[in-house]
Amino acid sequence: MGKKLFEAGLVEAIELVKKGEVRITEIVEDYISRIEEKDQKIKAYLTCTFDQALSRAREIEVKKEKGRLAGAVIAIKDNIVTKGIRTTCGSKILENFIPPYSATVIERLEAEDAIIIGKTNLDEFAMGSSTENSAFFPTRNPWDIERVPGGSSGGSAAAVAAMEAAAALGSDTGGSVRQPAAFCGVVGLKPTYGRVSRYGLIAFASSLDQIGPITRSVEDGALLAEIISGFDPKDSTSSPAPVAPYLAGLKDFSSEIKVGILNEESLKGVNPEIISNYQNIIKLLDSLGIKWIKMDFPSWDYALPCYYVIAPAEASSNLARYDGVRYGFRAESRELSEMYLKTRTQGFGSEVKRRILLGTFTLSSGYYEAYYAKAAKARQAINKEFEASFKKIDFILTPTTPEPAFRFGEKQDPLSMYLQDYFTVTANLAGIPGISIPSGFTSEGLPLGIQLLGKAFSESELFKFAFLLEKNLNLKNNSSEINSLGRRKNEK
Repeated sequence: MGKKLFEAGLVEAIELVKKGEVRITEIVEDYISRIEEKDQKIKAYLTCTFDQALSRAREIEVKKEKGRLAGAVIAIKDNIVTKGIRTTCGSKILENFIPPYSATVIERLEAEDAIIIGKTNLDEFAMGSSTENSAFFPTRNPWDIERVPGGSSGGSAAAVAAMEAAAALGSDTGGSVRQPAAFCGVVGLKPTYGRVSRYGLIAFASSLDQIGPITRSVEDGALLAEIISGFDPKDSTSSPAPVAPYLAGLKDFSSEIKVGILNEESLKGVNPEIISNYQNIIKLLDSLGIKWIKMDFPSWDYALPCYYVIAPAEASSNLARYDGVRYGFRAESRELSEMYLKTRTQGFGSEVKRRILLGTFTLSSGYYEAYYAKAAKARQAINKEFEASFKKIDFILTPTTPEPAFRFGEKQDPLSMYLQDYFTVTANLAGIPGISIPSGFTSEGLPLGIQLLGKAFSESELFKFAFLLEKNLNLKNNSSEINSLGRRKNEK
């Protein structure tokens, strides 16, 4: 084959198995060796499932009819429950929790013969943009281990970028799939709200959370998204809208589209190299004959404060269940109220406590109308703005992040960390899909990402447009470059 099996993309590995050129156990063994070699530095995984993965590979190999993902080795963010496999949410309060059931997305992956290689690290309860808030250890960016991989799905993005998995699942509440994908030079999709079942996703903010794939290419992302999408009766917010064949339709792209781009005002304060990269992508649109127009999005100025009222409010409610009574960590105490206090004080980290307090405050009597009700109205305004925009254009093109991957400890002020979500939170508030693809590099060789937003349930069109840009950017087979650069930096 000429290269290591772990270097093969998701679709490529599946094809090798289908043609009988490699065995599934060989692929799994190659990934195990890769993880054992690299993850001591990267620390993408909280739990590895090597024995289960090999056992599952042997079972699949003897099957006459194999699923569409036979040969796919996938990592799972550790806030998605997996039956019999520890699921921690990156928190001490769930450090030893073993779920009795699997999330719907896990069932769908395994029904198509995907193999789970492990559970990846994250900011505690998915609250963060750097994976520094994990209760266990930070994950490092494979491009430069002195820098963060983004968050909260930093472990999943790092695992894919470091070739410690062919693909991964993450969750996106305000950008937590797309931002780490951009920081790590991989592809990340946040689907339309209701497109992918949330059953078995441990809730942070229920009206915002969505599970999405993180992959090395748009092609891989299209296949994985297609498998996990679709109606689920276990999820009351799941949509019955049919799922298009994302992978098969990738090349059926029409250039007769119009793209909305941000004006200069919306890019104030953004890193100059991010702006330069964005301008290069606009030039690429010109070379492809794709029309674009500059657009004003006045309500975007309210998106971040709106998000940081709504998300903590929902978190304060969702995290009330972690009280030491039913499951998870329980602090020793003499009576019930003391147990509640000690359990939550000792079990939660500082960022989770900050958001619980913020959310409880905004929902409290006397402040609800002043904060939460106004945020809900701002959310409606953002929705209307998107609806009006998509009557004039087909897609919106933005940078994924306001700056490249930053160094550990660089964002000590919570507000500076929250600003990392500037370009991504609007999609969650409006419930529309967004995809981030690699779009270039900084002068220091760090990856940059570009984001495409589309109207609700336009994933098929998003993938087609992203595939076209990926092909013309010539970064599609960039994963080997990512890791050769990562190794050089890591071995200094």
